[in-house]
Amino acid sequence: MSDPRGSKGSASCDTDPIHTPGSIQPHGVLFVVDEPDFRIRQASANAAEIWNRSIESILDRRLDELTGAGSVESLKKYAAKVSIERNPTLVGTIALDSIAEPARFAVVAHRIDGCLIVELEFAPNRIDASETETNRHIQEFLFSLGEVADARELARRAAADVRRITGYDRVLVYRFDSDWNGTVIAEDRDPGMPSYLDLRFPASDVPAPARELYAKNRIRLVVDVESEQIPIVPSLHPRRGEPVDQSYCILRSVSPIHIEYLKNMNTAASMSISILREGELWGLLACHHRTPRKPSFAVRSACDFIGGLLSMRIASSERTAYLSEKIRLKSIHEKLLAATASADDFRDALVDHSRLLFEYISAEGAAIVQNREVRLIGRTPPEHEVARLGEWILEHGSSEVFHTESSHQLLPDWDRFHDRACGVLAISISKLYPHYLIWFRPEAIRSVTWAGEPLDPDRLDGGLHPRASFEAWKEIVRGGSNPWSRNEIEAAIELRNSIVGIVLKKAEELARLSSELEHSNKELEAFSYSVSHDLRAPFRHILGYAQLLRELEGGSLGDEGRRFLDNVIDSAVQAGLLVDSLISLSKTGQTALNPVEVDMNALVHEIRRELERDLRGRNVRWIVGDLPPSVCDLTMIRSVVYNYISNALKFSRGRDPAVIEIGGRVDGAETIYHVRDNGVGFDMKYVEKLFGVFQRLHRVDEFEGTGIGLANARRIVARHGGRTWAEGAIGRGAVFHLSLPRREYGG
Repeated sequence: MSDPRGSKGSASCDTDPIHTPGSIQPHGVLFVVDEPDFRIRQASANAAEIWNRSIESILDRRLDELTGAGSVESLKKYAAKVSIERNPTLVGTIALDSIAEPARFAVVAHRIDGCLIVELEFAPNRIDASETETNRHIQEFLFSLGEVADARELARRAAADVRRITGYDRVLVYRFDSDWNGTVIAEDRDPGMPSYLDLRFPASDVPAPARELYAKNRIRLVVDVESEQIPIVPSLHPRRGEPVDQSYCILRSVSPIHIEYLKNMNTAASMSISILREGELWGLLACHHRTPRKPSFAVRSACDFIGGLLSMRIASSERTAYLSEKIRLKSIHEKLLAATASADDFRDALVDHSRLLFEYISAEGAAIVQNREVRLIGRTPPEHEVARLGEWILEHGSSEVFHTESSHQLLPDWDRFHDRACGVLAISISKLYPHYLIWFRPEAIRSVTWAGEPLDPDRLDGGLHPRASFEAWKEIVRGGSNPWSRNEIEAAIELRNSIVGIVLKKAEELARLSSELEHSNKELEAFSYSVSHDLRAPFRHILGYAQLLRELEGGSLGDEGRRFLDNVIDSAVQAGLLVDSLISLSKTGQTALNPVEVDMNALVHEIRRELERDLRGRNVRWIVGDLPPSVCDLTMIRSVVYNYISNALKFSRGRDPAVIEIGGRVDGAETIYHVRDNGVGFDMKYVEKLFGVFQRLHRVDEFEGTGIGLANARRIVARHGGRTWAEGAIGRGAVFHLSLPRREYGG
């Protein structure tokens, strides 16, 4: 990452208008002309010396008056066939004898912002390498590309070939990281030149405007750092009123800051060749020489071609590596997907397949956060801290994926978890709640060797100055994990989409089953009500006739006959109670709720008074607390409380005294009530059977009942949005709870 100590200098360089320096280097001459008459509107000041006339007499002349009619016609024909829009193109070479000193020029032209810029670069008397030798080096480099896939080896070969073609003392391949620091990954040099291999250069050495120009114009040449820069006259274009944009000029002068930078490197001449990947700046081929040097346009074009080949090969190599890793991750993804799809809960599947989870995203710890519930895997912070992280991400993170290499910058006190959770990668399973799958990486302590200490380049006098030292300076970098790769982030998003899809599919299936179950329940309720209602009359008839028979003929029956008749009467009574209970149960789901504010103290008092009529001869001690009110359906909740209290009395029969405790409290968003007794109790492993229909834990001859009361109670409370549960121990009594949501009574 870029060093903050250099941020001031970098920011200043970032505002330097280096694309409009208003001057050129002296190894050529520049003209800005209007089309179609090719009249000169601006010219570099050295045109006056070359043509031995005043600059005023050159401006507004036609270009062919200086360069000859043939050159302009050639330019017109060439521009008609080849696009020169923002593309500096070699039109040809011309020899001029009618100037102060006869010379040959390479003619390069391009258009920008409606202006035609024609540059005449002095053609050397001797080229750097023969055309045949240059072509041979290009062919050798081209053939060697297929032999290697490693970016460093590709870069090393490119550096060697560029140096052979150009003759520079040193050629470096300089690769940018995500923060625009550059690292030298390859070099080819004269033994007398210092090595910069594996050294890192801070982002401030190549500020944003320079990087933008490198992406636009792939070649930048500095022939002689000691040469005088030649101004463009006039400084503003007469028609546009602005300095000419020299982004694509081959003669463009460079910033004085960069000149001083090169001098500090003991470099008299340099050339930079941009390495682009998918249109973005990936790195540079940087050439340095200890004395002034100007390779020909043809040699520079050959180097540009090598840079283009290197760009394509690096892009291809990285793309191949990216796709290979993508295929590996896809295979793991399919295994994780199969596991989560077949599991009832995707969280269980991820915990059970943690090895795959860490193969998928390289990490040492993971966590699944669902609201405040946290499940940890591997090396992680504590549960409550992970829950806090989930809440922070929900508030500040993106909707799908969040990642950082420095978690302590998000939660300052998290620096104590640097050994397990310095890096965080999280995917969201919900847009509304803190439901996340999170991976954790430990801190990765790195040693970085800089080319000179990356200190603030601004001096106390307020002027901009580059670094003066390039001696290796080692820094230990802490506080960050290994970065999350593009492949890992994309894989995490893909897993997130798969999990969300599985969760939604299961939710849809559950909703469908719930709908079908609700329909079946309604049909069952209707059937139950119909059957129960139809059975009520026959059972009443049986009971009535049996009782009448006992009154009329009881005296003539023997003992066994009277016993049989009593059994018929008792069975008819029980059957009637059962039918009444079934009718009540079926009505529970059909009757609309009528919520009112209920005084629970009054309700309990009324139920106690009703039940005490059947308690003659029993010693019952009541402990009734001050019960908070609730908004609920009075009739329905009365049946629940009645069932709880009557059960407590029934199952504490035989205790002396029977202790019945009734209490209530407000707990957050709900009000909780309980009924406790000191009766026979029950085994907790059967606790869920208590609330099932026709489920009994005691024989009917021990304790009477239909086995429907608690099932009905649970159903009623659930319709109110509440909960029912119980606790008990054999011989030590039981306590039954019900909770009701807190609501304001609206009248």
